[in-house]
Amino acid sequence: MPLTRRTFATNHGGMDHADVIIVGTGHGGAQAAIALRQNGFDGSIILLGREKDPPYERPPLSKEYLSGEKPFERIQIRPTQFWAEKDIDLRPGCNVTAVDWMDHTLTLSDDRRLTYRKLIWAAGGDPRRLSCPGSDLDGVHSVRGRADVDRMSAELAGGSKQVVVIGGGYIGLEAAAVLRKLGHNVILLEALPRVLARVAGQELSDFYQAEHRAHGVDLRLEAMVERLEGDGTHVTGVRLATGEVIPADLVVVGIGIVPSIGPLIAAGAAGGNGVDVDEYCRTTLDDIYAIGDCAAHANPYADNAVIRLESVQNAHDMAATAARAICGDKQPYHAFPWFWSNQYDLKLQTAGLSMDYDQTVLRGDPASRKFSVIYLKEGRVIALDCVNSVKDYVQGRKLIEARLSADPEVLADTETPLKELL
Repeated sequence: MPLTRRTFATNHGGMDHADVIIVGTGHGGAQAAIALRQNGFDGSIILLGREKDPPYERPPLSKEYLSGEKPFERIQIRPTQFWAEKDIDLRPGCNVTAVDWMDHTLTLSDDRRLTYRKLIWAAGGDPRRLSCPGSDLDGVHSVRGRADVDRMSAELAGGSKQVVVIGGGYIGLEAAAVLRKLGHNVILLEALPRVLARVAGQELSDFYQAEHRAHGVDLRLEAMVERLEGDGTHVTGVRLATGEVIPADLVVVGIGIVPSIGPLIAAGAAGGNGVDVDEYCRTTLDDIYAIGDCAAHANPYADNAVIRLESVQNAHDMAATAARAICGDKQPYHAFPWFWSNQYDLKLQTAGLSMDYDQTVLRGDPASRKFSVIYLKEGRVIALDCVNSVKDYVQGRKLIEARLSADPEVLADTETPLKELL
């Protein structure tokens, strides 16, 4: 039955109770609470977050927030007073350690217990840590939360520093770009033969490698980290498998995340790399939904392969799917995947998913710093990476939605608008 009757958070047998409890205050959790109210849900909502801050946007952390261009107030998802105005009981600083799905009960790290009628798990993930010695030294940073960036910024103050960035994915590249803009000396280490190897084609990797080097980043490929050196408490360098030690005032690690699903898996939910959900974002446990970075789902734009998507778009749209289902309006998740990255004066917009592509088409000249890489699978357009090419991005996503097969020569012709292929 849909939950629509107004019932405020109450006390059941000494435990707080809500009609819906949402675990996680990132994009997914915040949007789930918003979407419930937008869909007419009139029951009680508790929004639990591990961090002490109100919900805020994560992408600016490695960009405008790290650079100082945006203060925290400008990256909040909603003004602080919004949550109370919408009768959403926001509770920061709460970490869920156990879930009892049969009793509909959550246990917090301070042993308090809460009960719910429906649960939305939007806990995201924790930064993947280096497995080598020295990874626990002071001065080793991730870019996952506001506190991470605040600590890093404090260490960066007072003049130019030598920073080693480990990981050539989007987080590492974005952080490197901002650190160079701030005047720091940056060495970027990538273990694979090219940056962005897991998410993009050779053409895009080559372009961004050249851009970062042109901006003064010492970018090293196939660089294997053996250990982090320290003075006993603080990191002083990074030792490579070759024996070379790179001096470092601080280290930034951007090697992905580990989905935060421990309590759900311990409770019996199906999952591995994420917790498994169906087309309505329901887990295999009754009355429990999961959304965002931690939710593994069959994605129609990946030929229904079960994947996790770490993007604002996915968190936002999964939140809407779960909220509608709770309100009695079940609509399967079928959202179009998109992503963006800002580095230096370059805006990358990605449409679709390039998984298992078998051909790429270069549209435009990378030397002009305005081009697109189009990904094909069995002749069908499945994704685009568009650098400073908004028109290609807007028109190209329509090709993906139409499951269009196209001649590579026509796709490469910049004189032919992509919309004409429809």
